[in-house]
Amino acid sequence: MRSFKATKTADQRVAGFGYGLVAVLMLVIAGCVTSPPVQEMSDARQAIAVAKEAGAATLATAEYSDAEAYLASAQKKLSERSYSPARRDALLAKDKALEALALAESAVNDDST
Repeated sequence: MRSFKATKTADQRVAGFGYGLVAVLMLVIAGCVTSPPVQEMSDARQAIAVAKEAGAATLATAEYSDAEAYLASAQKKLSERSYSPARRDALLAKDKALEALALAESAVNDDST
């Protein structure tokens, strides 16, 4: 039979291991979340460029302007090292640019028929 002291020590080791594991996982997650949104910024810039080339600046003005505004906001937040908000705005910029692209292509297709 184990003594009370030995059981308590084993329990403390298990609890300590659990806390250590949680701490390591939190650091890993924090490291992933706080990295600069390089890919998201690139995707947003490319989507805006494609939308502009398709004529979205004149055919889907509101959506295209929103995309540019979100990208500018993302760039500002990136320079402030606010990576999570920058990532969010970059994703919104990409979504708005793709929406503007779809509207511009739809307008062009409607005019050609």
